[in-house]
Amino acid sequence: MNATEPRRRWWPRSVRARAALAAATAAAVILVGTGWWVHQEVYRESMTIAENRAERNLAALVDRLRDGSVPGPASAAPYEVVATGRRTAVASGGAMQDFDPRGRHVLPAPPALSAPTPKDDSDLGGYTRWPLRIPERRDYNPVHGYDLAGKTYLVLYHDIWAGELGSDKAAALGVTADATLRAYVVVLPDTAEAITRTTDDLLLRAGLVGLVLIAAIAYFAVRIGLRPVEAIRVLTASVTASDPRERVTVPATGHEITALATTINTTLQRLDNAAAQQRRFVADAAHELRSPLTTLLASLEVALAYPERTDWPAAATTAARQTRRLQALAEDLLLLARLDTRTPTAGPETVDLTALASRLTEQYPLTERPLTLTCDSTAPAHAHGNLDEYERLLRNLIDNAARHAAHRIQITIRNQDAWVLLTVHDDGPGVPTEDAERIFERFVRLDDARSRDHGGTGLGLAIARDLAHRHRGTLTLTPRTLGACFQLRLPRAPAPAEK
Repeated sequence: MNATEPRRRWWPRSVRARAALAAATAAAVILVGTGWWVHQEVYRESMTIAENRAERNLAALVDRLRDGSVPGPASAAPYEVVATGRRTAVASGGAMQDFDPRGRHVLPAPPALSAPTPKDDSDLGGYTRWPLRIPERRDYNPVHGYDLAGKTYLVLYHDIWAGELGSDKAAALGVTADATLRAYVVVLPDTAEAITRTTDDLLLRAGLVGLVLIAAIAYFAVRIGLRPVEAIRVLTASVTASDPRERVTVPATGHEITALATTINTTLQRLDNAAAQQRRFVADAAHELRSPLTTLLASLEVALAYPERTDWPAAATTAARQTRRLQALAEDLLLLARLDTRTPTAGPETVDLTALASRLTEQYPLTERPLTLTCDSTAPAHAHGNLDEYERLLRNLIDNAARHAAHRIQITIRNQDAWVLLTVHDDGPGVPTEDAERIFERFVRLDDARSRDHGGTGLGLAIARDLAHRHRGTLTLTPRTLGACFQLRLPRAPAPAEK
């Protein structure tokens, strides 16, 4: 068993479910990132508001101290005023009075000053920001809702030299005239944290609802989008290889499914054409095989029925001729079957077409009627391919010309730029213009070549063109005023010595 099979069971097979899951996953990543950014921004803005409020409280506290008034314990933010030379706090409030006021002050005392503090030498227009840890003490009793001890908070503080206040105000504050006062205000993050928690809760609920909606929308959108695909699948499933005449409906929307439907219809059309060609080929092959078999069977049955009156040498000659036709037809059918498989030529070699044409010209038998077969070439013409296949191609063209020529067959070979041009021209009746392509179809013979004995099998030109295409070339019928001229065009190869 594959080790990944148990994990694949959890992955949905439906495209709709996968699309919904992918959309929900992508949305979750985006929402988490957005939620984290909103969380940070809300907390930062809330802390900025808390710091601004603490600044205002510190400004009011400093103003009262400069007036010589001792602030009361009521305050929106925890504060403490300490002084040099004094053990207890000058004043405290907010939540700092939860420490025993008779004990030592909670926050550290300032260093001694001998002159007023400049108003613009700090970070906040005379105020200083600093993270400070509130110490833990046994006399601490949190009753005002804030548990400050043992935690680190951002504090704002400002130093005041009592010498600038005067002896009366210093006495009212309970400090000596040369003492230094420091007013602390603690910035509490509780409000910012509460706002952030509320925002996070709202974002979580909205995100969950959004994920469900996004997944549902993606699911139903893909479901609606795949309806044409399902219709295409149903129609395609009804198509059989033997009768691929069904066609799918092409949507008029012009999107990707339209291209899919068009491609499927094109594929079905090719299958239909291939099936029709195969049926036609089988029917033609059966017809071609039936004719020599019928002739052979009839001659043998007559000879067997009247053995004493039978010319046995003539009967044997007829049987041999029909057997040769059957053998040639079988070989042509096997070759066409091999060409249809598009099997590549193993180890292509370089063939000199001039030498091949000259050899076939010298060896070709012209015994049935007087014909002149000549080869005209000015130089070697090399092409990549298989020698046997080139010989079969050229022999088919010569056989076709010999069946139709009146007196003469001319083979011409020329090198033209990157191509080799080979023509086979006969002085026969020629081919009508409307039949210039039809003669390359299988089992096609024109009216002047309908004789089963002399018209061939109707496969020679079809095999020749397939062999030309197999070697990346072309075979066409070129117009001539006299006779038929077949032109073979092949890519030119360098001579073996030039490599």
